[in-house]
Amino acid sequence: MVNNLSDAHGNLFQRLSRSSIDMNLQLPTKNNKKLAQIIDRAGKDVELTTLWRSSNVMAIDRMGFNDHGPTHVKIIANLSLKILRIMMEKGKVPNIVKDYNMTADDAEVIVVLGSLLHDIGHVVQREGHEGFGIPLATPVIDRLLHGIYNLESATILRGEILHCVISHTSGIIPQTLEAGIVKVADALDMEKGRARIPFHTGSVNIHSVSAMAIDKVEVKSGAEKALDIEITMNNSAGIFQIDNLLRERLEESRLRNDISVAVMISGAEKKIIQKRIVI
Repeated sequence: MVNNLSDAHGNLFQRLSRSSIDMNLQLPTKNNKKLAQIIDRAGKDVELTTLWRSSNVMAIDRMGFNDHGPTHVKIIANLSLKILRIMMEKGKVPNIVKDYNMTADDAEVIVVLGSLLHDIGHVVQREGHEGFGIPLATPVIDRLLHGIYNLESATILRGEILHCVISHTSGIIPQTLEAGIVKVADALDMEKGRARIPFHTGSVNIHSVSAMAIDKVEVKSGAEKALDIEITMNNSAGIFQIDNLLRERLEESRLRNDISVAVMISGAEKKIIQKRIVI
């Protein structure tokens, strides 16, 4: 990461990025100066912004699925950061703190970069994209952390960030609080038309109908558990998204006991089925 080849590679992308679009990620960095600097770099990084655009070329243009690009990752980064901060306020200790004696600021860097990089493997192929994303994410991480962290710390963070990337998909159990948070946040990007179960645009089936049924997803500090998630639907088809994705991701995240989920149905259907379903 500090050798001449890496420096040359980083300088090349710095020069190229001057002609690229500066993507404003708009994340609440608060007093985390490292995170603020990394986010600024990420928004200007031509390779990363191109990977986001190309992910949507594959997902939307070629496969006819919903968004997996820049809008999605910005939503997930904001959600992950919010969930992490709530969890820490409730006494949960990030693994980067517990296992490496690093800081809460470093945990914020991990969940944000894990969120920003988790779907870039779509540029290769949707199936197995989490694995394809690992070699693509590695040089980006090294470049974004360069000069902000020393080599030892950056090496540790790289591994933790890549664990978030590989763990976000179904069937893989996160081994850190940070990776579990990214996994849950990814599943929560489901407000109208943004369901994480891909649906073909223009088609009418349970996937597309359920994707339009979620009006609002709200994440807040919990009363009985660390985190409360409230999902408001305009019709019962939205339960498909919750049962077929969110429930599974919660169980796999190892955070199920720390999170409560309430589902509320608005409109005429609230007279037909329960107004509030708790999972």
